[in-house]
Amino acid sequence: MTIFAIRRPHGGCRLAGRFRIFVPGMIAVLFLISASSVAQIPDEQTGNVRSSAARETVQKAENGTWPHVRRVLLLRDYNTRVVTIGTGVLGMAAGLVGTFVLLRKRSLIGDVVGHASLPGIAVAFILVELFFPGHGKSLSGLLAGAALAGFAGIGCITLILRWTRLKEDAALAIVLSVFFGLGMVLFTIIQDLPTGSAAGLNHFIFGAAASMTTRDVQLILYAALAVLGVCVLFFKELGLLCFDDAFAASQGWPTLLLDLLLMGLVVAVTEIGAQSVGLILVVALMVIPAAAARFWVEDLWPMALVSTFLGGLGAYLGVMVSALLPKFAAGAVIVLASGCLFAVSFLAGSRRGVLWRIWEHRRLQIRVGRYDLMRACYEYLESSQGSFSPEVDNTSTKRRIPFEHLLEMRTWPPSRLRRIINRATREGLLNRAEPDLYELTDEGSRAAFLAARNHRLWETYLIRHAEIAASHVDHSADRIEHVLEPGLVRELEQELEKQFPHLAMPSSPHLLKQEGTVKASPTEESLAAKEP
Repeated sequence: MTIFAIRRPHGGCRLAGRFRIFVPGMIAVLFLISASSVAQIPDEQTGNVRSSAARETVQKAENGTWPHVRRVLLLRDYNTRVVTIGTGVLGMAAGLVGTFVLLRKRSLIGDVVGHASLPGIAVAFILVELFFPGHGKSLSGLLAGAALAGFAGIGCITLILRWTRLKEDAALAIVLSVFFGLGMVLFTIIQDLPTGSAAGLNHFIFGAAASMTTRDVQLILYAALAVLGVCVLFFKELGLLCFDDAFAASQGWPTLLLDLLLMGLVVAVTEIGAQSVGLILVVALMVIPAAAARFWVEDLWPMALVSTFLGGLGAYLGVMVSALLPKFAAGAVIVLASGCLFAVSFLAGSRRGVLWRIWEHRRLQIRVGRYDLMRACYEYLESSQGSFSPEVDNTSTKRRIPFEHLLEMRTWPPSRLRRIINRATREGLLNRAEPDLYELTDEGSRAAFLAARNHRLWETYLIRHAEIAASHVDHSADRIEHVLEPGLVRELEQELEKQFPHLAMPSSPHLLKQEGTVKASPTEESLAAKEP
């Protein structure tokens, strides 16, 4: 089933499509600008800026109390503001990029880029220490090396897929393991360098959000703004690439360049997330919000918007929990918070959530049970009286159906049949005349007549047009009549009514007479008489 329908807009549709992308983009831009200014506001306490030692003393004294919780939730601490804004913007950018990555079925690319970046960090540290001793831990130099290594990993995957017959999962596993092993070897070499140590570099593996500074947040803001701008400018093209790359190539779109652009966005998000959640866990920020958004929406641009929101919300909740419980690392808690949002979406999502699907399945079972019960009532009255019409047979004695006969006609257990009958009684379709004797109401008689008529019209249609044997048509009609839309059902009924106007209530194809050989039913005879 096609989920995302992408078409070239015309006239007002083009403006509407751009507007839908422009609005969330402008909201995110305004958030980034305001966050950049808020992050630089110093910590204030009764109008005076306290020293870091004084703040730590106050925080330890208030730890675990309501003032401490309120202080964290209101972002009164400078460090909490910095970490919240930095990780929140990172989560939004990761959620937006993750939408395209998930639909492109490249969810593990982020994991490969994260592992492939480790040797780049190590090489960048070694080179900077050789030329500028003591500055090997420069954030800009380390991120540049990580980005180059990430692109190298993507290039290796592309070459393996292009020049070998290996599948994509094998290529991902090879590049991930080889680059990660190389990174561990280089980290061991760094330990023996006389000009510096590898202390602090492990933060890029597991993340150290608590050590983020205003400069780090500004770097994340600028990178996230660039990622947002690219996604907005190429939203339609990236959506087309994720929808059907073969169709995009046939229309002349540069699919290879678009794929490389998407991988570049993945590298950008991975590298700016190394400081907060680490290279190992940053893939979760891209995949989890996008996967959670799929349970709420089906269209592309709402999915991108919901994924962006869930990415920022997961980062915010993770930082809040980490600030309230300082023993837990912020990066890991952010991933766990995103996982909780995914669990909520998995259960309660309005489109694909488990609880929603269970509820829809339950409603379908109730509707099917009511329909089958009404048809069984009509078939019993028809067989016992020779014919049944809601307008003619309107006395209560001619509408009575014993429970044991209904039980014989359906393959339901007695308990289920009683539940369906009780529900039909509450809905005004049946009345209980005696403990095991029920009678149809006026509304129930019309519902029973309509259910039997629709079922037999379907049987007639399947026998004539689908060439299904009369002995097998009942099962086919049962399966199809409950899932088609009412409009389509009515359209096919009208088609049969035009061909056979005399069939107000078609005879059942199963009422065959045995006279030495099987003779055709009245319905089949009328159909045969109409054939040219």
